Amino acid sequence: MSFGSRIGKIRGCLMDKLADRAAVMDLIKRLGENDLIFLNKLIVERLKLIAQAKSTHHMARFNIGDRVGFRTYDGRKTGVVMRLNKKTVSIKTDDGGDWNVSPAYLTAEQDKQEI
Repeated sequence: MSFGSRIGKIRGCLMDKLADRAAVMDLIKRLGENDLIFLNKLIVERLKLIAQAKSTHHMARFNIGDRVGFRTYDGRKTGVVMRLNKKTVSIKTDDGGDWNVSPAYLTAEQDKQEI
């Protein structure tokens, strides 16, 4: 597939999306209050599902016992994963603290023995 045909395909997809968005906006303008409330609930549920999928994806990178690092308001902390919760990772930091951190903010660290 040539570069020009790829650009044409992308442009066509974008135009379709814009037309779809315009149609959705027009439909929303014609909905009543009850329909809008129902639509809002559907959208909120969908956003929650997407957020949960992202969290699960980030969580899958870690196991209990892994060394991790993260930033705090007063610098960087490192520690060991103690538990994988529904939305957060429980960490015992090297200074003895207990933290629950979103997995999106964690980075894998090398074990101290390997250094």
